[in-house]
Amino acid sequence: MSLANGRHYLAIPGPSVMPDSVLQAMHRPAPNIYTGELVEITHGLVPDLKMIAGTAGHVAMYISNGHGLWEASLTNMVSRGDKVLVCVTGNFGHGWADVATRLGLDVEILDFGKQAPVDPARLEAALRADTKHEIKAVMSVHVDTATSVRNDIAALRHAIDAAGHPAVFAVDCIASLGCDRFEMDAWGVDVMIAASQKGLMTPPGMGFVWFSDKALAEGKDADLRTPYWDWTTRAKPVHLYEYFDGTPPTQHIYGLRQAVDMILDEGLENVWKRHETLAGAYWAAIDQWCSDGALRFNIDTPAHRSHAVTTLSLGNGDGTRLREWLTDNLGITLGISLGFGEIGSDESHSYFRIGHMGHINAHMVLGIVGAIETAMSALDIPHGIGGSVAASSFLSQIGTQVSVTPSEAACSCCG
Repeated sequence: MSLANGRHYLAIPGPSVMPDSVLQAMHRPAPNIYTGELVEITHGLVPDLKMIAGTAGHVAMYISNGHGLWEASLTNMVSRGDKVLVCVTGNFGHGWADVATRLGLDVEILDFGKQAPVDPARLEAALRADTKHEIKAVMSVHVDTATSVRNDIAALRHAIDAAGHPAVFAVDCIASLGCDRFEMDAWGVDVMIAASQKGLMTPPGMGFVWFSDKALAEGKDADLRTPYWDWTTRAKPVHLYEYFDGTPPTQHIYGLRQAVDMILDEGLENVWKRHETLAGAYWAAIDQWCSDGALRFNIDTPAHRSHAVTTLSLGNGDGTRLREWLTDNLGITLGISLGFGEIGSDESHSYFRIGHMGHINAHMVLGIVGAIETAMSALDIPHGIGGSVAASSFLSQIGTQVSVTPSEAACSCCG
């Protein structure tokens, strides 16, 4: 007998839980890719994707994961040998910097460790020191999926402006779009990337690069641009195949259309508030567990934590023990450690991550909280008692708050 039988819950920070309606929208025969419904749906996605990003600029769509988007963004922004400044707060900032290095760029890294956000003052100082304006792009991850840190993107834009620096500002929102508040134009972001499999609630395989007129102009002579990654044709296509430089990801487009409709029907403000509230319920439970034993948040300050993923450490390799017990006994999979210690080390096995992004609600969170509490008791992992009660109490206190209608929930950058 196994209590894991039944629908498995993949509570990792992407791919996220896929809504049944998204999967059903994808379950159809291959469509005509030259005329008809699919063409109209793809054209219709463009303004809605801009609305979700908070921009009046451009968007290019790719058949790609997030790593491909790192390359797509760089090849359109800069030329070989150009200097870029990468603000790193964990595994994925290093990943973007590594792609830049392998493309032949001169990469300067400002590393803020794994437990703190980017310090705008340090960024401003680095840009002021670049008196010849050799830095062509400043890059930062909004939410690092490995560390769960959330960076203040508006503050980083202010630091760039305070330094009087003309660099293009690029942000990775793969883990945050559709989860944490993000307003591209209002925050002064020139290039932003995101993929389909997290807050956009669609299976992995589609990627997006949003970019401003400034980024388009600055990168017009970029000599790293290749035919496939070139964003100019994709942003202003005449035919459907020009969106994707070939055959489009047909089933993904149907699924994405359904997912985007769900986001817009709920309203962006409500989507952001839901993620903030459900993250708060997790944090209330974890605060209680942390009152005894070795469990701790990777990011101490709540204001610096993502509302899409929470990274935790149990010490002594207990993170892996906890994850494996949950999978084997309760049918729940949590996220593995990324970027903490050598693979296979006690440090790497001490960390685990809870994904709470996209298609989630209160009973799903309460179920995970209860399951983790059960696992810690079964494994004799010391912890403070009452995490489930704390999460329930947190949610009961906000349960009477009135949500806004989608028409009232438009973000400030898109009206």
